[in-house]
Amino acid sequence: MAEQKEEKKREISEALKAEETLTSKWYVLDTEGKLHELSVTDGKVTGYDFKKHPNLQKFAQYEMAKNRVYEKEPPHIELMRKLEMVDFEKGSDSGNLRFYPNGRFVKKMLERYVSDEVVKYGAMEIESPIMYDCEHPALKSYLHRFPARQYIVESLKKKYFLRFAACFGQFLMAHDMSISHKNLPVRLYELTRYSFRLEQSGELCGLKRLRAFTMPDCHAFVKDFEQGKEEMLRRFDLAWSIIQGIGLKLPDDMELGIRFVREFYEEHKDLAMALVKRFNKPVILEMWEKRFFYFAMKYEFNFIDAMGKATGMVTDQFDVENAERYDINFIDEDGKKKHPIILHLSPSGAIERDMYALLEKAWMEEQKDKAAMLPVWLSPEQIRIMPVADRHMEHAEKIAKELEAANIRVGVDDRSIGVGKKVFQAKMAWVPYIIVIGDKEAAATKLPVVIRAKSKPKEDTQEEMSVKDIINEISGLTHGKPTGLLPVAKYVSKRPIFVARQ
Repeated sequence: MAEQKEEKKREISEALKAEETLTSKWYVLDTEGKLHELSVTDGKVTGYDFKKHPNLQKFAQYEMAKNRVYEKEPPHIELMRKLEMVDFEKGSDSGNLRFYPNGRFVKKMLERYVSDEVVKYGAMEIESPIMYDCEHPALKSYLHRFPARQYIVESLKKKYFLRFAACFGQFLMAHDMSISHKNLPVRLYELTRYSFRLEQSGELCGLKRLRAFTMPDCHAFVKDFEQGKEEMLRRFDLAWSIIQGIGLKLPDDMELGIRFVREFYEEHKDLAMALVKRFNKPVILEMWEKRFFYFAMKYEFNFIDAMGKATGMVTDQFDVENAERYDINFIDEDGKKKHPIILHLSPSGAIERDMYALLEKAWMEEQKDKAAMLPVWLSPEQIRIMPVADRHMEHAEKIAKELEAANIRVGVDDRSIGVGKKVFQAKMAWVPYIIVIGDKEAAATKLPVVIRAKSKPKEDTQEEMSVKDIINEISGLTHGKPTGLLPVAKYVSKRPIFVARQ
C-alpha cells in the first residue's frame, strides 16, 4: 500500500499514462504479406492458425493480455544463484543485483562482444553522464515521450533524473556537432552502466526486469526515410548476428514484433515486409491509429521463456521527433540546415536480459534431456582437471599449463575428496569439459574427456582426446569471441562459497 501511495505522488511520464489507455489493433503479418487480424475470445487469441508457431501464440497472448506479473519464480532465478553468478542485494533498492565473480565474468564478456561488434559496424563509442537536469527544456519534454518511470535525485536544491537510456547524452552531443550530409549516417554508441528505470515491484523479475541495467544503445542519424530504411535493415542484420553469437538461435529462439502508426505503415509497407522476409516466419504486428510516442515504428526480437512470458531483447525505432526537439542539424547538399531522422538500436537488449535468456534456454534444453550449459566462450571455467590422488597433481598441472597457454580457462580440483564427488560438483557448475587424471591417464597420450555439450543430464558422453584435440575444439568454438582469464582461483580448494548450498 505504501508503494502504491508513493506511485501516485511520483510524477509519471505522459507516455506511461498513454501506454495504459492507448488502443491498438493486432495482426499476424505472414511471409506472403497477408495481415490476419487478431482478437481475444474467452481469454485466448484467435484469428490465426498458430499450430506451427506455438511461441508466436504465446507472444500474442502476452502482449494482448498485458500481464507482466509472474505467478511463480522463473527457473533462471534459481540457476543464477546455483551457478554463483548473480543474487539479490538486500542492502540496495529492489531490482539492483549483486554479481559474483562468475556472473561478472559472463556479463563482462557479453559487454565486450556486443560493443566490439557495434564498433565494427561503424559506430563511434562515447560516454555520457548518468544524471540530467529535470528542468532542461529538451530533456523535460522528452521525459514525457518515453514510457518509463524515473529515479529523481536532488543535489544543491536542483532535481536531476537518472537516465533510463543513452539517448540524452548522445542527443546533447549531436546537438553540438557539425554534421555534413556527407557524414550521414552518423552512428553514436554507448554501453550504459547503468540505465535506471523505477519499475513497479510486481514486475521485477531476476535478470529479466531490473531497476538498474546495462544497455547497449546505438543511435544512427540519417538523411531521410529511404536512407533510414536502408540503415535499419543493415542494423537488423547486425542484431541478428550478435544474438546468434551470444548463443541464441534465430529465428527459433525469438519472435518478431513490429509496431507501426497506421499512416507510417501505409507509407512504408516495404520496410515491414523486408523485416518479415529477413526473419523468415510470421510476426506479430501492432497498429496504432495515431502516434503518441516519439517513434512512428519499431521492431523487437522477443524471447519466450519457460513460463511462456515474452521479453523484448533487440529493438530499433524510427524516431521522428527528437532531432527537432534537441535541435540536431546537418548541412544538406543545398547548403541548408535540416533535421536528420534518428534510429534507436539496442543490438542485443540489456546485457542482463541476455544472461536471463541464456539461463532460461539452458533450463528448457534440460527438459528435452540435454545437459544445461552456457556457450563455451562464456563459461567462466572451460575445463576442470581432477587428479585422483596427490601423485597425479604434477601431470594435472602439466596439462593445465598447456591449455592455459592456448587461452583456455582451466580449474584444478586439488581437494582430498572422492573423484565421484568432484565430477558431480563440476557438472553442477556446468563446466563444459571434465578430465580425470589417474595412473592410466597419466601414462596415456590421450585423455578421457567428458563433453557436456554431447551429454544428457543423467548420461555422460566421454571421448578420448589429446591435449591438441582439446585446444583445437575449444578454439573453434570460441573463434571471434573475446577471451578472458579465469575469474576465480585456479585451485578449487582456494575458492570461497558465495551462495550457501541448499
